[in-house]
Amino acid sequence: MTIEEAQKLVDNWINTTGVRYFNELTNTAILMEEVGEVARIMARKYGEQSYKKSDHDVDLGDEMADVLFVLICLANQTGINLTEALEKNMDKKKIRDADRHKNNEKLR
Repeated sequence: MTIEEAQKLVDNWINTTGVRYFNELTNTAILMEEVGEVARIMARKYGEQSYKKSDHDVDLGDEMADVLFVLICLANQTGINLTEALEKNMDKKKIRDADRHKNNEKLR
């Protein structure tokens, strides 16, 4: 699936099943909540935080997909073409970071 297809798929789901988009502020708050859920899993699986019983059955991929879904909602609501935005962002990184990481002693 392309990013453009994902944006169309989410928009179709929202308009047929989800009734309508939540407003942008609500979706921003939901995005932060979903990112927090990913952070919780990462802290337990890859960090030093201990697991609770309720943490064992969580699916990191599903939580990341929740983040992506809400981010796509926000892009759709604000008229952002994520394909174009990512391509532009990568072009910026290619110039700005051309040698930055290669020269970073911490990454060796």
